[in-house]
Amino acid sequence: MAEEERLLTPNSGDVIYEGTVGSTGISLATICRARGYSAHICMPDDQATEKSDLLLKLGAVVEPVKPASIVDQGQFVNVARKRAEQHTLDPTKPGRGFFADQFENTANWRAHFTGTGPEIYRQTGGHIDAFVAGAGTGGTISGVALFLKSRLDSVRIVLADPQGSGLFNRVKYGVMFDPKEREGTRRRHQVDTIVEGIGINRVTANFEAGRELVDDAIRVNDEQAMAMARWLVEKDGIFAGSSSAVNCVAAAKLAMEMGPGNRIVTILCDSGTRHLSKFWAKAGAIGGDDPSPDLNSILRLGDITT
Repeated sequence: MAEEERLLTPNSGDVIYEGTVGSTGISLATICRARGYSAHICMPDDQATEKSDLLLKLGAVVEPVKPASIVDQGQFVNVARKRAEQHTLDPTKPGRGFFADQFENTANWRAHFTGTGPEIYRQTGGHIDAFVAGAGTGGTISGVALFLKSRLDSVRIVLADPQGSGLFNRVKYGVMFDPKEREGTRRRHQVDTIVEGIGINRVTANFEAGRELVDDAIRVNDEQAMAMARWLVEKDGIFAGSSSAVNCVAAAKLAMEMGPGNRIVTILCDSGTRHLSKFWAKAGAIGGDDPSPDLNSILRLGDITT
C-alpha cells in the first residue's frame, strides 16, 4: 500500500521503521532486503535475544529501548515513529523514513481479510465452526473474522488472551482493564506475562476493526502456555513459541466446550526457536523423569477465569 501511495520507492535509500517485539520486525526485515529498502527496528530490550540476533543477520538496524508505557515518548513504537520523522527531515540522509505502524495501519487487517481468511475458508472447504487466535496488533483476528463472518453466519470467533492483557475484558465486558495491571502491581510495562507477541493494554485500530465480530474470549495463563508448549512437542512433534501455545490452549478449551464434531481452526504463529532464552528456558527441557501432564490437567492448570 505504501508503494502504491508512493510513500516508498525501491532502491532510493528509503528506510522502513517499526516498533515491534520481534515477529513483525523479522518479517519486515526480510521483505525490505528483497524489495530494496533498509529496516530499522525498535524493540524492548527485555525480549528474547534470538529475535534481535535474527534481525541483525537479516541486515536490519536494531535499536533496543527500555520497556515503557505507550504514553511514554521513549516507548518502542513511539521511538520508531520519531526515527522515521527524523530521517525524512534530515537532508544528509538519502531517501525517506517510513513508519510501518503495525498497530494502527489498516493494511494489517486487510492483509488477513484478503489472504489468511480466504486461505482458511479454502482449506476447510467452508466447513469451520470456530476460529481462535490471540491478538497483538489485532490484525489477524479482525481480518479473518471479517472474512469468515461474511461467508458463515454461525462461525464463532474467539480471542485467546494471555494473563495481564486487557483485551479479554474488552471483548467480555467492553472495558479495557485487567486486575493484574493495577498501578503498582505490574512487573512489566506491556503485559504481565512471559508470553511475547500477543496481549496488549490499549485499543488499536486493527483490533477494533473486527472487535464486534469477536464472540468470546478465553484467558490463558503462563503455566498453561508452558505446559501446552511441552505437550505439543511430546505428542505432536511441534516446537512452538509462546503465542502459538496460548492459541492451542484456548482452542482446546473451546473444543471441550463445543464438543465432538466441530472443526476449530487456530494459528501456529511463532516457532519455539525464537523463544529459547526466555519462554522455553522457563518451560524446561523435554524428557527426564517428569511426565508431561495430560491435556485435561493443562486446561485446569492454575486456571484464571477473570
